Amino acid sequence: MTRLQLLGLTAAAALFAAGAHAEGDKAAGRKLVYTCNGCHGVVGYENAYPRYPVPKIAGQNEQYLLNALHEYQSGERTHPTMGAQAQSLSDKDIADIAAYLSSLAK
Repeated sequence: MTRLQLLGLTAAAALFAAGAHAEGDKAAGRKLVYTCNGCHGVVGYENAYPRYPVPKIAGQNEQYLLNALHEYQSGERTHPTMGAQAQSLSDKDIADIAAYLSSLAK
């Protein structure tokens, strides 16, 4: 094998690994979203203060959900309730929740 071929294979493997992410378990995610449903599962629900409509998350893009929960967990996104909820989740929990919610119809 030439150096050029070896370099090409190494680069392809690195790109594949960087783009891969752990698949979540939808069944496990379904069990974890019970706390999410208290706000996000109520049609027309609004937060009391500051007042704003709570977003519907069923059917949301999986990567968006992963990013949002990790950002609440790290403090990059701020919301007292969401930050506290995200702090209680493992990376696997987040992947499972994102897999389940993204599989639902909008």
